Amino acid sequence: MITVSVKWQKELFKAVEIDTTQPPYVFKCQLYDLTGVPPERQKIMVKGGLLKDDAEWSTLGVKEGQKLMMMGTADEIVKAPEKGPVFVEDLPEEEQAINLGHSAGLFNLGNTCYMNSTVQCLHSVPELKSALIKYSHSGRSNDVDQTSHMLTIATRDLFGELDKSVKAVAPMQFWMVLRKKYPQFGQLHNNTFMQQDAEECWTQLLYTLSQSLRSSGSSESPDTVKALFGVELVSRVHCVESGEESSETESVYSLKCHISHEVNHLHEGLKHALKSELEKNSPSLGRSAIYLKESRINGLPRYLTIQFVRFFWKRESNQKAKILRKVDYPLQLDIFDLCSDDLRKRLEAPRQTLRDEEGKKLGLKSNEKSSGSKDNDIKMSDVEGSSNGSGEASNPTPDEAAGAMTGIYDLVSVLTHKGRSADSGHYVAWVKQESGKWIEYDDDNPIPQREEDITKLSGGGDWHMAYICMYKARTVPM
Repeated sequence: MITVSVKWQKELFKAVEIDTTQPPYVFKCQLYDLTGVPPERQKIMVKGGLLKDDAEWSTLGVKEGQKLMMMGTADEIVKAPEKGPVFVEDLPEEEQAINLGHSAGLFNLGNTCYMNSTVQCLHSVPELKSALIKYSHSGRSNDVDQTSHMLTIATRDLFGELDKSVKAVAPMQFWMVLRKKYPQFGQLHNNTFMQQDAEECWTQLLYTLSQSLRSSGSSESPDTVKALFGVELVSRVHCVESGEESSETESVYSLKCHISHEVNHLHEGLKHALKSELEKNSPSLGRSAIYLKESRINGLPRYLTIQFVRFFWKRESNQKAKILRKVDYPLQLDIFDLCSDDLRKRLEAPRQTLRDEEGKKLGLKSNEKSSGSKDNDIKMSDVEGSSNGSGEASNPTPDEAAGAMTGIYDLVSVLTHKGRSADSGHYVAWVKQESGKWIEYDDDNPIPQREEDITKLSGGGDWHMAYICMYKARTVPM
């Protein structure tokens, strides 16, 4: 790390730090925050000519305390006229962002598309943003380590920047703290940061937020992340050889869609993933035996995350290889048949209410019997399948107040991967906006897309294919 000063027009910026382990493009992003000059317009004079985005700092001879000269024009700020109509471009940037209809993009800081796409998908969850806004900057509890606290703060601040900006945001602070908390995201190859697995970034970030937000002292929602994303599973574990049988419960933040030659649709892949074989010691046999594990969903989240298990370790090439098989997924997903008998019973009344509401829109009469029982059934505290994951009655959280679960979900974001390996290629986020329109976030470039094109990201070639899908629960009033 060296410190330099930068002369731009009539201004002199002192004590600007250069991390020589990062490419010059990252330094340009820092100057963009200081001057408003986009990286592509910056002309920085160094030994041998202009500073290139991918140059090696060791060859440039930049020294501690050196003064660098930068040329370039900042983005023009249009001043509002004293009189006359107010146009969108005349509004403050925060109001422009609201009128734009979607949030800003994120600069790629050097193979950080995996991080950018993860952030854009999670940023689309308003309940998560609300919980982060309430998180205190100085309110770290004793059971949360300092780096987890810093990453939570950085996530909160980055979400705020995305909402307020119409220009692409450079996620410098977030990236630095993410690497400090999880050093694997700072791996270098030939002095360049390596591509990483977006699913790993997604999982680690959610885990950190679950620890911080659960410990933030909020009585309203003691476990925000679990209520939003937690899936409660109940499993029957059976040994065919000995006849032994037991049951297990666990909470996970995503379901897996296993891909094989038999799987053509998401629903089939989910069913495959809920059945597995495991080898463990059998007390009655006195040795290891094969057990069959069959799982069912016993508690539903507000947001259902599904990972397509497309990558596997290939010994021959010593890397994660990719399954390119096409697996279709719907805009609306019904997981009722994947639920436990207990949860199905709790979903029946809300599902009937939903059918009645849809029938009214079509001019049909509702089922009188089910309508009559609605008040008694839907007001039960366990009707939504225990979003707190316990399966027991509990005080409603703000999420529960939003409505009773039906087991039906609507697609709200897709994280895709293009390429043959998890450690290379390119990640992109496709996010549904509150207006119902879809935006493709290709790093710093938000691109409007048609809804009918979203389900075409199902694989079968070298184009972008779904790696993670996030669905939002369709609910009815409690």
